[in-house]
Amino acid sequence: MVLITDEMTKQFQALMEQLDEPLKNTYQNVHQGYPAAILVRFLKARDGNVSKAHKMLTDSLNWRVQNEIDSILTKPIVPADLYRAIRDSQLLGMSGYSKEGLPVMAIGVGLSTYDKASVNYYVQSHIQMNEYRDRVVLPDATKKHGRHIGTCIKVLDMTGLKLSALNQIKLLTVISTIDDLNYPEKTETYYIVNAPYIFSACWKVVKPLLKERTRKKVQVLSGSGKEELLKIMDYASLPHFCKRAGSGSIKHLRSMITDNCFSLDHSYNQQVYSYIKEQARLEERLETDALIKQGSFHVKLPEPDPKDAKIAETIECTLQRLGGSQNDLTNKFHNITIDGQGS
Repeated sequence: MVLITDEMTKQFQALMEQLDEPLKNTYQNVHQGYPAAILVRFLKARDGNVSKAHKMLTDSLNWRVQNEIDSILTKPIVPADLYRAIRDSQLLGMSGYSKEGLPVMAIGVGLSTYDKASVNYYVQSHIQMNEYRDRVVLPDATKKHGRHIGTCIKVLDMTGLKLSALNQIKLLTVISTIDDLNYPEKTETYYIVNAPYIFSACWKVVKPLLKERTRKKVQVLSGSGKEELLKIMDYASLPHFCKRAGSGSIKHLRSMITDNCFSLDHSYNQQVYSYIKEQARLEERLETDALIKQGSFHVKLPEPDPKDAKIAETIECTLQRLGGSQNDLTNKFHNITIDGQGS
């Protein structure tokens, strides 16, 4: 892993001082008063190469300007029923904070279906979650703890992961590419929980393809990961899918209903949606007395990095192979004879 030095940061800073308008404005929105932290993140993403980090950050700023990312938090997904359908099929949320003050973001990888809206809506929703985290959650955490907090923890729930995940790979690759290019090094650690065999099989072939820096960030925990996660966060901050009490117990069922951080009814998701609607109202008052028609916020979808494309292809091939193995096993059961009779 490359050590980021003060000299690298100084060189990078000198290059950033040459930015033209309006890139300077969007740069301020990105760094939120902590430019050095942003420079370090992009340097890490390009293994300490100042020139490549500068190009990456400049490209990202241009992407923000061209796609009006700075105003995406003024663009609510409406009507509310559509947004609820998106939240029900793109499982994202925040369950609390780690003991060090880092936001704990939860992602329901296994049960997300991404089948209730167009790709554009899912991309819009994902970027809005990123921007709300960066512009509201992290600055609030920084203020509360009196030190800069610029990263989060992600807990990925693999419950329900099936071979049908093959249908989601292209969309997930788009979202992953957007994050890699524009929100690098925002996650301190990825915790994988409730992993079925299908994940283990994919992880085995994908792990060698990841950069060492990324591999070190991923921790696959046993079962729901409850015991390990309690070392870094309080019980109240555990995502609901990690609070596994007895199966079917009243306590478990109540916590699943009231603590479900994926639900639009969860306090965090309500805060996000209310914030975006309020920002939209403020924007309307500034621009015109007439209501601004809301629609899908189209972001130009990036071409996946060749390495990301390779990973997606590897996952796809692995899932297809697992599907073939599963079909072979099913066929064997169909061919079993009992007392000389076919099944």
